[in-house]
Amino acid sequence: MSSAPSPHREGVRTARSVVVKIGTTALTDAKGMFDATRVAALAEAIEARMRAGSDVVIVSSGAIAAGIEPLGLSRRPTDLATKQAAASVGQVALVNAWTAAFDRFDRTVGQVLLTAHDISMRVQHTNAQRTLDRLRALHAVAIVNENDTVATNEIRFGDNDRLSALVAHLVGADALVLLSDIDGLYDSDPRKGNAHFISEVAGTDDLDGVIAGGGSRLGTGGMASKLSSALLAADAGVPVLLAAAADAGAALADASVGTVFAPRPERMSSRRFWVRYAAESTGALMLDDGAVHAVVKRRRSLLPAGITEVSGRFHGGDVVELRGLDGTVVARGVVAYDAAELAAVVGRSREDLPAEMRRPAVHADDLVAV
Repeated sequence: MSSAPSPHREGVRTARSVVVKIGTTALTDAKGMFDATRVAALAEAIEARMRAGSDVVIVSSGAIAAGIEPLGLSRRPTDLATKQAAASVGQVALVNAWTAAFDRFDRTVGQVLLTAHDISMRVQHTNAQRTLDRLRALHAVAIVNENDTVATNEIRFGDNDRLSALVAHLVGADALVLLSDIDGLYDSDPRKGNAHFISEVAGTDDLDGVIAGGGSRLGTGGMASKLSSALLAADAGVPVLLAAAADAGAALADASVGTVFAPRPERMSSRRFWVRYAAESTGALMLDDGAVHAVVKRRRSLLPAGITEVSGRFHGGDVVELRGLDGTVVARGVVAYDAAELAAVVGRSREDLPAEMRRPAVHADDLVAV
């Protein structure tokens, strides 16, 4: 479905660094079986974009689907152990298909398997970033997927939708392209009729009345996952294009198809992005109303005096949630003290604290409002 040009489509079209996410349904046939010819067709569209001067990182789903037939299964497994087994077998088939597809263009393929834990831990997060950057510098095509063989919940990233948004920020991409069996965003399920196509999302106001559904029997993402991930990337400053894999050529050539999501004007720093979206929180701090106002509205550091309660087991340097008195999460931040240390001084003013506890509980530079 075509659309009138916009600055945000132009941003996707001219992006020098692009993350392309490909969903399971884009890699399977009508019977739900993995189809290597679809990989080849997508590789051709991606190769054209790379020949035009862009670096491309691929986030590819499909490992579990690719393992169904070799293991003699009749459908996608539902229990964790069989999912992991299918992913183990399918991951080989998936990366071999991408390798064969890019062999035609004398491109070398590298595989990067990640889990939610890898992204949430700062050291692993940085190591993944270095690996992907080095692969690009060596002109290899990085194929990223969730490591379903060890993940305790294979839908943790939402069929790689969330993972692709995290990777886009991880590698400093200029655009994210989400390709699946859906040609863009509609205000309701287009298969049920009377749905209206949304060409551009400039902000959350454009989503009033939009009903997003769940995933298919082969994939786990669905429109709700894609929408959430697109908004995540856009909020971090990355323009997003949501389009059908069948339209990959046009999506990657001129961004004339699908739905485009406008990015925030300023790119979020890597550390603030990690605190807000990637890091796992290990505890929570309950704040009084004055502290909530200071943290959210005035962007001030959080002092022990504004904390009413401490929960969880955390250490200095961990990420915690900051909650209002009603339990609503208002911010996330890197805490300076262990849980036991902080619990002993909640509500106390700076003058009443020992010298070693007079630093903010969460410094403003390590705090991101949500």
